Amino acid sequence: MPLYEHVFISRQDLSNAQAEGLIEHFSTVLADNGGKVVENEYWGVKTMAYKINKNRKGHYAFLKSDAPAAAVQEMERLMRLHDDVMRVLTVKVDSHEEGPSVQMQKRDDRGDRSERGDRPERGFGDRGDRPSFGGDRGERSGDRGGDRGGFGADRRR
Repeated sequence: MPLYEHVFISRQDLSNAQAEGLIEHFSTVLADNGGKVVENEYWGVKTMAYKINKNRKGHYAFLKSDAPAAAVQEMERLMRLHDDVMRVLTVKVDSHEEGPSVQMQKRDDRGDRSERGDRPERGFGDRGDRPSFGGDRGERSGDRGGDRGGFGADRRR
């Protein structure tokens, strides 16, 4: 059976027990349709980048499942109909990663960006090989020197 990862956001005014109850509810929906939840994580209440249905925060939950496509479609259909669920994201994956998700790992366990090689290590204010634009710029063309004339020339005198 195909492997999926699901993340859903529920309303902020739910209690933690109610939000975790939603995880159990949707896990049983998958089980009733021939699938199984390999692992689930409750990520807690997090602030969202923008408001959704007048909510600034939401309860985030993560499910790893091994289920047929029909079971996933039924679960997503029920999530869309549920009043407490604001957003759903389902991604089909080749394999599930072992251990906790990145959201549940401590910052020390994840490793620093520079250790992973995502970005080169740079010191503060280091501009690399870029040319410097300060200092002497040489002669300028046009009628920039002397009496400029035109608008505002009378104010200079």
